[in-house]
Amino acid sequence: MSTQASFALRGRNPDVLTCIANLSNDEVFTPPEFANRMLNTLEEAWAANHNGANVWADKAVKFLDPCTKSGVFLREITSRLTKGLENEIPNLEQRVNHILTKQVFGIAITQLTSLLARRSVYCSKHAKKTKQHPHSIATGFEADDGNIWFERLEHTWEGTKCAYCGAPRTIFERDKGLENHAYAFIHNENSKTRTTELFGGEMQFNVIIGNPPYQMTGGAGGSSDSSIYQLFVQQALKLEPQYVSMVVPSRWMAGGRGLDEFRAQMLNSGHLRSLADFPDSGEAFPGVQIKGGVCYFLWDASHNGTCDVTRVAGGVEHIQRNRKMGEFDVFVRDERALEILRKVLSKKEPSVVELVSGDTPFGIATNFEDWSEKESAGRIPLHLISRGKRQVGFIKRRNIRRNIEALDVWKVLVPEALMAQAKHSLIKSLAKRSSQRRRQRAPSRFW
Repeated sequence: MSTQASFALRGRNPDVLTCIANLSNDEVFTPPEFANRMLNTLEEAWAANHNGANVWADKAVKFLDPCTKSGVFLREITSRLTKGLENEIPNLEQRVNHILTKQVFGIAITQLTSLLARRSVYCSKHAKKTKQHPHSIATGFEADDGNIWFERLEHTWEGTKCAYCGAPRTIFERDKGLENHAYAFIHNENSKTRTTELFGGEMQFNVIIGNPPYQMTGGAGGSSDSSIYQLFVQQALKLEPQYVSMVVPSRWMAGGRGLDEFRAQMLNSGHLRSLADFPDSGEAFPGVQIKGGVCYFLWDASHNGTCDVTRVAGGVEHIQRNRKMGEFDVFVRDERALEILRKVLSKKEPSVVELVSGDTPFGIATNFEDWSEKESAGRIPLHLISRGKRQVGFIKRRNIRRNIEALDVWKVLVPEALMAQAKHSLIKSLAKRSSQRRRQRAPSRFW
């Protein structure tokens, strides 16, 4: 039977999804091994919450990837369900058809990725099986899209930016033939209404999993651009699933750039069950460098308490059990630094935090344009980088909305790289002193 052959072929090496180049640093394809790591975490949590039950043996569980790219999550879920439901639905063709039409759903982020995802999941970009298109392993679809949806949407412009994602109008108000990256999952007022419209009926997803786009181009580039991955997470939570698992940049842990509210939500909800952090993104996504690293988390609606945190560095897993996530207003990633911080705070001495400013101290975004090259009455100097060059512009005083009292006092600018180097040197020095003290306290030994 051809259906069985299709699934058998998926076990061959190399897996084609390990060979696809990323489209950009913002839209990174998830390696199959990494996707399976996330699914293993989900499997363990499901078993713990359901008296040891196997999530892959439940034909009623619904999965959604709201930011489908290669289709790797849906493909691996389908593969696991195909094995897990063998006793429940013995006939392979019926089993596969049930899984693809009733259990796995995706919302693609571009037309290209929709075709790629359908090819990965259905073995054909045409989900509907016909004489003209006989390769689909599903037999129950009435439309070529199947359950992997994509249609071009338009941004909702409010002045110079999109009301939903903050995309700059000058860049993304494009011709129909060009992708405008108006992602369906986050461009709506009501996520439940949107999924009902997309899939033709009221949907209650048990698991939402994926790797969302990370940022919207239009700022200074790279990590300075506006983050949008948090919008996918927040929209997923509005659908009230049992579990949400997503891989996102780790920058949210320390924040700034519009992520303060999201960070507080993540750290203080009590629903984070596990968090795996990769300070070097190359350990998660080979060949891809994302400043600050990446992480994936498992949000559990039934969980209310501490979180198991795993920091992966140099191939070694450093596990922290039962970590209290809301202990500080930012998340301290390195468990060694955490112990040092606790010791310092226990002294209850005045903190240098009272003397320094965080990111974006005056509330001016990196793509701020309301400045002039000419000095005039009522304007104050703005030190900036424009077109790759450092210069001084002038802005109206009323444009400053934060830390107004600091405008007319002296300020010192310290590059972030130097701060990071100082932090590293401090940790190294304290660790050396601690080691010396242990040696001094240790009894003498004679050999």
